[in-house]
Amino acid sequence: MNTQNLEFLQSNLKYFGFGDQLNGALEKNIQDQKNEFQLKIEIPHFNNKMDYTLHFKKSDTTDMYFFNRYDAALQNGKPELDKIQSFYVNKGNGVTAKEAFNLLEGRSVHKDLLSKDGQKYSAWLKIDFDNSDEKGNFKLKQFSEQYGYDLEKTLANYPIKELNDTKQKTQLLNSLQKGNAQQVTMQKDGAEAKYYIEAVPQFKNINVYDQKMHMVKRQSMQKVNEGNEKTVSQNLKPAKKQAQKAANDDDQPKQKQARRRKMSI
Repeated sequence: MNTQNLEFLQSNLKYFGFGDQLNGALEKNIQDQKNEFQLKIEIPHFNNKMDYTLHFKKSDTTDMYFFNRYDAALQNGKPELDKIQSFYVNKGNGVTAKEAFNLLEGRSVHKDLLSKDGQKYSAWLKIDFDNSDEKGNFKLKQFSEQYGYDLEKTLANYPIKELNDTKQKTQLLNSLQKGNAQQVTMQKDGAEAKYYIEAVPQFKNINVYDQKMHMVKRQSMQKVNEGNEKTVSQNLKPAKKQAQKAANDDDQPKQKQARRRKMSI
């Protein structure tokens, strides 16, 4: 048995979030010299359950085994909402078990990826539940850096207390990039309250939820827009300022309504 190969695979399992529970079964299957084998593990995530099936295959020319992919099945008590997706492993890198859960929940995950020609790049991933490939796997949407989503700048539009501390800010960004719905503290109506937020790169924004995970209107949580409006007006030429003031005086309710629509991305 190739012990170095075994240790590498065990390290891979830990990296992907499967811990060391499968180490014994992994070693036994390698000792048995099986050409292919699968290992199964169940991991609870809050009120949901995730079943994972890990696929291993022996090299055709050496005694080495490879961890090629795993199937992740989300079960949340409603069979019609159960989902399954295969995630592929590329040179020991890929979507972790927790990230797979977040993706199947409909959230987005930021990953460092390799192109077909071996070039490294970063992108946000999101499962497209409306489209499948020829193998029945849901397709993955990708939003690369060129797409223009800046999570840090997006968060700056919200009165998030954790952004004022460097360490907490870094932890918040890392958690959101992993696809988590992260709890934060925000000011609303002069008082602090707890909310959950998640990254939404497709629409270059975030989603905000209350403590019961009911969605909250983003514009109601964003920082007061008056400062932004003042900044915009300061950049306008005097003639444009007068025109803007006249428009505000003539139809102030209509102008406010247009602003609200602009913020609802």
